[in-house]
Amino acid sequence: MSAQELSAFEQSVINKITEESWLKLAADLIRCGQPDSGNALDPDQPHAKEEAIAHMVAGELKGMGFDVEMPVKRTGRPNVLGRIKGAEGPSLMINDHLDTYPVVEPEKWDKTDFDPYKATRHGNLLFARGTSDTRGNMASALLALRAVTDAKPALKGELLACFTVDEERDGTDGSIFMVEEMGLNPDYSITAEPTAWGGPDGPWGMSISTANSGHCLVEIEITGTKGHIWRPDIVANPILEAGRLLADLETMAFNHVPDKFMGHTPPMCSVVRIRGGLTGEIQFSPDTCTITLSVVGIVPGMTMESVLQDISTVVTGKLSGSNEITAAVRQVAGSLFVSGTENVEADQEPVVTLSSVYETMRGEAPKLNRKNAFNDTIRFREAGINAVTFGPGEDGWAADNEWISIPKSVEAAKIYAITILRLLGANA
Repeated sequence: MSAQELSAFEQSVINKITEESWLKLAADLIRCGQPDSGNALDPDQPHAKEEAIAHMVAGELKGMGFDVEMPVKRTGRPNVLGRIKGAEGPSLMINDHLDTYPVVEPEKWDKTDFDPYKATRHGNLLFARGTSDTRGNMASALLALRAVTDAKPALKGELLACFTVDEERDGTDGSIFMVEEMGLNPDYSITAEPTAWGGPDGPWGMSISTANSGHCLVEIEITGTKGHIWRPDIVANPILEAGRLLADLETMAFNHVPDKFMGHTPPMCSVVRIRGGLTGEIQFSPDTCTITLSVVGIVPGMTMESVLQDISTVVTGKLSGSNEITAAVRQVAGSLFVSGTENVEADQEPVVTLSSVYETMRGEAPKLNRKNAFNDTIRFREAGINAVTFGPGEDGWAADNEWISIPKSVEAAKIYAITILRLLGANA
């Protein structure tokens, strides 16, 4: 499908999408349910509680005329699923998630007066926890759904809106539950998550991520001998051995077959934590030290077993010179291995229509890529759904002073709206 100009009806729909309406909705979503919605990837941390934001989103959808369900796998974590059925035709789902990253150091949030959930504008950027991941993208998706449903078009197909819990922890209570236990199976899905690129003052755009990289959590436990700090010459200190190993982990290569679309990073290690030493024993060097790392950029064909083997080879090669040092490499308990997904081809929906609408609105074809991070698209692709990711957030994920571009967010809402109308053959 080549790019085509907007019809008068389509233009009337997106005229309702304004910067003011996006800012108001985004600010309300950012505040709602926080900080309970914070959901750490750490398996040993408590799960988020997304109930407040789920009820807000459900109320928005009901006001638009959706038939809404709130399926629950774990108490306090309702997913939200809305449906509008039209005439015979394909089904299209707009997806986003209800949880956010936790805030651990609010004292660093100077862009929001040290209140991470206070949406604060600076120029063309909006700052707060959840702006880029993903309350800001959610605002764009909901605004598009509101503009479309307000126009009361005759749909040739079914429009679904699915907002999930537990995305930040790989979807066990959210997308996995919705697909495997609730039978969620639309023909097409667009996840409103960060794919934007470019600075606020130069050229910018939003890629269409037609595939996702996988990831996993691995820990390396190094064991040595405990000894008094006065005699470091006679102990095998595992902390020192861990330090010597880090550079090799950073540069190691994983066995994989290069994919048509690689992520922003190749398969590689991201070291996230080192633990060694006991409280009350600072007079002694410890006998164990644990390195925790995330393996990111995983592409199809890589497995948990192959990842562990690759890391074990590096560890053994580095530490084999000392008989007093041993190491164990294992998956972090309670974590999931997430595989890389196969891409949706450029000549398949929803890529065809989304690309055409993007070109109409932006004057250029979108970039197609593999998203380096997890989102619910992965679980939908695993279920055989033609699912892609497209959204105004930045693939940078600021730990503090998180932000999103306001112009990109408004533009994304318009692109979502026209894509819905065209994919579902809607007319006035």
